[in-house]
Amino acid sequence: MAGSKIEWTEQTWNPVTGCTKVSPGCKHCYAETMARRLKAMGAGGYAGGFDLAMHPSRLSQPVLRKKPTVYFVNSMSDLFHEAVPDSFLDRVFDVIRATPQHTYQILTKRAERLPVYFERVACPENVWLGVSVEDRHFGVPRIDSLRQIGAKVRFLSVEPLLEDIGEISLIGIHWVIVGGESGFGARPMRPEWVDSVRHQCEEQGVAFFFKQWGGWGADGIKRHKKANGRIFKGRTWDELPAQASIR
Repeated sequence: MAGSKIEWTEQTWNPVTGCTKVSPGCKHCYAETMARRLKAMGAGGYAGGFDLAMHPSRLSQPVLRKKPTVYFVNSMSDLFHEAVPDSFLDRVFDVIRATPQHTYQILTKRAERLPVYFERVACPENVWLGVSVEDRHFGVPRIDSLRQIGAKVRFLSVEPLLEDIGEISLIGIHWVIVGGESGFGARPMRPEWVDSVRHQCEEQGVAFFFKQWGGWGADGIKRHKKANGRIFKGRTWDELPAQASIR
């Protein structure tokens, strides 16, 4: 468990590591690259590199931290991966329920599993549940699955934004994060795609958070993501959902 450089969270908690690709947003997975580095360094929990692995020994980590903390769950995997059994998901959510002082942000590309799992258990009050929406074909349909879950905060991670995702219904959605891709092979994100999402958030009363341009700037020039920064239309956009706030 470690502090996070991700702009919209505080700590990461990875009771599961490793994953497999399911859609175009996975093509240049940062977690896969990081897992290979950690394996080469001999870091604990990464002997198998990016092979999916469950880590029961990590389940107690949030319990030991009394200070209220915002956790991004499984920054190095997808908690709802088909190879993670319900029995292990139950253990993860038992920890979440036992630590109401913390807020847990869970993001998945396996949105079809959400209604199935949460049909038998309620989503804890301290969970922000989200889905990745990188394009029209794979990403947008995930929104309907998320909408079915009674989470206190439902959010979309529109990152990496790979195309204009068109008109979307944000009914039941509280927060939208948008960002471009970074790293080797990063694909460009066009300003008009971002503005379309931002405008729809404004019209539908949904908080909008612009995370980064990534490897390509608003001017269409490729450079390091730090140089491209987070400014969009002359400002930063750090809106948070009205239903809850990051401490």
